Amino acid sequence: MAVLKVKFTKTKRDKLAQILWILNWVSVVSGIILFSLGLFLKIEIKKRNEVMAKGDINSVPNMLISVGVIACIINFLGGKICYDCSDANKFSRWKLVMLPYIICTFCFTFCILVGSLMCYTMRNELEESLYLGLRDAIKFYKDTDIPGRCFLKKTVDLLQIGFRCCGNNGFRDWFEIQWVSPRYLNMASKEVLDRLKSNVDGKFLVDGVPFSCCNPSSPRPCIQYQLTNNSAHYNYDFLTEELNIWMKGCREALLDYYTGIMRSIGIAALLIWLFELSVLIGVRYLQTAMKNVLLLGDLEGESDGWLLENSFVETAKYNINIIKNLGKANQISTVSSMNDPNINVQNTDCGKTNVTTKSIPEAR
Repeated sequence: MAVLKVKFTKTKRDKLAQILWILNWVSVVSGIILFSLGLFLKIEIKKRNEVMAKGDINSVPNMLISVGVIACIINFLGGKICYDCSDANKFSRWKLVMLPYIICTFCFTFCILVGSLMCYTMRNELEESLYLGLRDAIKFYKDTDIPGRCFLKKTVDLLQIGFRCCGNNGFRDWFEIQWVSPRYLNMASKEVLDRLKSNVDGKFLVDGVPFSCCNPSSPRPCIQYQLTNNSAHYNYDFLTEELNIWMKGCREALLDYYTGIMRSIGIAALLIWLFELSVLIGVRYLQTAMKNVLLLGDLEGESDGWLLENSFVETAKYNINIIKNLGKANQISTVSSMNDPNINVQNTDCGKTNVTTKSIPEAR
């Protein structure tokens, strides 16, 4: 029994073909939107690739870009098919193409769904990439004279100012590294030498942060050095007072930023998937309705269209049997060749039959 069978008149078939022609062109626009969203996400990631470790974070934008391009091609072809299906004579040229087209398009729409879900599962990979990338960027913050790292200071400062953050996990990350370049340290100063000697690795560590961590909205002048020393500042208690530097870590700030972008892209991709699926269902109805018209022979009469010719269970069993038979085909040919009595039989005649042999006369 057919699933979701609908009866179509010629007028309904023509209207369905015209509507699907328009919807396929709308789907071409949706493919352009998917391509644009993937390109936008790729550019946003590339903007801050200096503070990201190398990984699979580009898999989502690359997939969206690929799916967007394929969507434009498939829906352009679908528009041409639906336009010709308004005429039964033109439909005959697409008769054998439409079913493979529907199957391929169904698999393609599944890729759109996967891309939508990947936007929500990318958070862990992105968080790890940001953690490792920001850790290295902060570590090399002072290396303004080393090629390949000379722009990291500017990158980190602009990042902290733009996203109102400080450090990787927080402002205390700056306490654990030497972020002041040695060229700006006065080696004749006793205080500097004492700090260098007090550290096992000989690093100049201070309980301070770069200027880019300062909050310009704070009414108090920025306190960026000796943050944990209450006696160094008047009327100051770092445990109770709201510090006038950014409290949020840059990893969290960037993760929230990219998560918001990917959540919006995921919703858009999901809506596009639902739209593509509805168009595909319409194309399936049009294909079955036009096929039945040709079988009946009455091009002006009514015809049935359906989603599946048989029930879901019967269709599933039929497809499973096809897959099983394909798997057994090679086994059958192998077994039959093993049981073939004509194989591996030695022929002593070498292809010659009825060969008379001459006897050698006996010596007397």
